[in-house]
Amino acid sequence: MASKKRPVIAVIGAGRCSGAAMKQAEEVGREIARGGAILVCGGLGGVMEAASRGAKSEGGVTIGILPGSDKNNANDYIDFAIPTGIGEARNILIIRTADAIVALPGEFGTLSEMAFTMKIGKPLVSLSDWDISDKIIRADSPKEAVREAINLAGRK
Repeated sequence: MASKKRPVIAVIGAGRCSGAAMKQAEEVGREIARGGAILVCGGLGGVMEAASRGAKSEGGVTIGILPGSDKNNANDYIDFAIPTGIGEARNILIIRTADAIVALPGEFGTLSEMAFTMKIGKPLVSLSDWDISDKIIRADSPKEAVREAINLAGRK
């Protein structure tokens, strides 16, 4: 009997961010869980923690791919912490793990993840202000971003 694998959606964004970005990230996490997908992120604070908190509030599953070597550094909402010990190079692992990516506002780490996403050719849905490519799908709300990401993840 064939099984259908659940889509894995990456959430990328700032490690330190405003309350508005945290609220938006938490809603993205809730929508990922409601959609039956698994959330993967960098496992630390800011957008990553808020999205993970949102997913867990809806009974979702979360994976944190950490830059350091200690799995105890993951935020409290990570189910599966993967300590890499490779610093920011772990950004490529986050993107490779995901079927689709949702980008929230961030800085250069987020930009690197967006670049990896486009280089690899995975779907990228953005709630951020980065205007770097016409390959990025823009969304106006967390619900729209996640719905589009899950839909695109199912097409790959």
